[in-house]
Amino acid sequence: MSDILQQLDQVLEARKADSPDESYVASLYAKGIEKILKKVGEEANETIMAAKDLEHSINIDEDKEHLVYEIADLWFHTLVLLASQNLTSADITTELQRRFGLSGHAEKASRPQE
Repeated sequence: MSDILQQLDQVLEARKADSPDESYVASLYAKGIEKILKKVGEEANETIMAAKDLEHSINIDEDKEHLVYEIADLWFHTLVLLASQNLTSADITTELQRRFGLSGHAEKASRPQE
């Protein structure tokens, strides 16, 4: 799985040098962080709606495919967000690895208080 994430990281980094007229990702970078955040929010909402549809589904297989499609869009736009902030999927997998095997309650309790 990390191979495709690494490949996406490389492509997203390369898109920083592309023309916004030639690349969707470059156009997001050119529009700035607010546009990227808006896209992540839109994709998160679409993921939520797809999950709700699946919960009450008559056509389980089709709705599962739709949920996977929406989550792929969400992941992709989240990777664009990371790249725009000079982060990569490796930063996230490192954090997930750090958390692996920890109780969710213990991990939450270890966070700095806001």
